[in-house]
Amino acid sequence: MPATVGNAQLRRTIETLSLHQIDSVNVAVRAHYLPAFSRLGAYDRTLIDRAAWGPKRERRLFEYWAHEASLLPMALQPLLRWRMTQADRGEGGWTSLRRFATERRGEAELILERIRSDGPMAASDFEEGKSRSGWWEWGDTKQALEWLFRAGHITTATRRGSFERVYDLTERVIPAAIMAVPTPSDDDAYRALIERSARTLGVATETDLRDYFRLKPEAARASVTALVEEGVLVPVVVTGWGKTGYLHRDARRPRRITGAALLAPFDPLIWERARTERLFDFHYRIEIYVPAEKRRHGYYVLPFLLDDRIVARVDVKSDRQAGKLLAHRVTVERGAPAETLERLGIELRRMADWLTLGEVKIGAIVQDE
Repeated sequence: MPATVGNAQLRRTIETLSLHQIDSVNVAVRAHYLPAFSRLGAYDRTLIDRAAWGPKRERRLFEYWAHEASLLPMALQPLLRWRMTQADRGEGGWTSLRRFATERRGEAELILERIRSDGPMAASDFEEGKSRSGWWEWGDTKQALEWLFRAGHITTATRRGSFERVYDLTERVIPAAIMAVPTPSDDDAYRALIERSARTLGVATETDLRDYFRLKPEAARASVTALVEEGVLVPVVVTGWGKTGYLHRDARRPRRITGAALLAPFDPLIWERARTERLFDFHYRIEIYVPAEKRRHGYYVLPFLLDDRIVARVDVKSDRQAGKLLAHRVTVERGAPAETLERLGIELRRMADWLTLGEVKIGAIVQDE
């Protein structure tokens, strides 16, 4: 199936979502490609590659820790500098990384100088997993690079091989126009991020809004209060929630929701599992790290959204060597409409075409208990 989605449509989708979460798992296709497919259908994945890791003149996205490791529109870089500043001071993040902000800072600065003088480098570029000085084992070098990344000193220049990050100085990757944008106050940045969350989520609780960019409760609470006072957020009552919901003042309320989509485990619609249960009465957990004999639904399971309900889930795998999209197990939810399997089959065929896989092979079909 030829892709018919252009750059403009993809940009609008990215802008609407604000971020695409990155994950190393590549069972069906890498996670950051799936949210756009779920919303737009078949598109050329190199559009995302060029926007994220292509020539500087084509860059529209950058990598940083937002919800988790994510691709974000360049315009959000100033809104996340507070997080970089905190990392630079040794606040937040993993303990092993925080040490590079304090007692091990000199080691990290030597790595930074190496990148400054030699150009973009991956962790594997350091000789035998060490720096030229021979001071650090592989794990230490990688940790120093990750601290430099979190602190905003370096960012991802490109990806290579098995999706390995290649780092460069932030100012050599992020466009000068973005770097020149004044850094907003922390409070202004928090409010802007909460508003973006609200635009994307539609109706959401305070917890939902802060989870989107992983803000701390006190920062989110103050931002929500301020946005309510400004009339940007409208408090609403949602039957069955037990918590106040918030609706962005510009939110559209469709009379009817139609469509079908397979959703990535890290899709913004469902990544906050408690919200997924509130919205869809759908209990969902990713079972990659669950022993095979204890998995209930499968290894890499994609929920199937049909109109305004999640009606099934399917354990998928791309068998690239055989040219097949494997649906090992399909679980149909209780009360799913009669056309569920037919519509799911259509979406699996569309996904297979998008991934240039010639055949869809469906295994077991079961009814959820």
